[in-house]
Amino acid sequence: MHLSNRPAQLNPEWSLGYQVRRCHRRFDRLLNAMLAKHDLKTGFWYYLRVLWIRDGVTQKYLSDMTNVTENTTVSIINNMMQHGLVERTRDKVDRRKLSVTLTQRGKALEAELMQYAIDINRIAVAGIDPAEVATCVDVLSRMSANLAAEFDSIPNTPAED
Repeated sequence: MHLSNRPAQLNPEWSLGYQVRRCHRRFDRLLNAMLAKHDLKTGFWYYLRVLWIRDGVTQKYLSDMTNVTENTTVSIINNMMQHGLVERTRDKVDRRKLSVTLTQRGKALEAELMQYAIDINRIAVAGIDPAEVATCVDVLSRMSANLAAEFDSIPNTPAED
């Protein structure tokens, strides 16, 4: 038996991380092209999605739901305010907290932008059996949970961005 000093190899085509990232980048590029018609950045999409489900939340909540650091969230929210998508208001219950709420423009974009997401997902699953898609979603969800649990078990890990 010959022992090599070379590290173990993983062909990218068989790497789950590589495949997920490649697929995500292609979703992202299509979505970015569609959002550009509205002069919107892809980063806004993730926050809009959260706010369309639950408007009037704290920046901390947005950070948690988008899995982005609070500093990054503050920057994106500031940028979204400049685009007239959201506004900050003092929380009515706890005046120390700021709530992020959609503006009329932010609310009005929901139908059209959600249709883009629906269309992109339809394109992605074209020719794939719905049962396979359901299995894929289930497997990816469980893989994500496994990776999150492992990350959470590491002491002193920095916040994700």
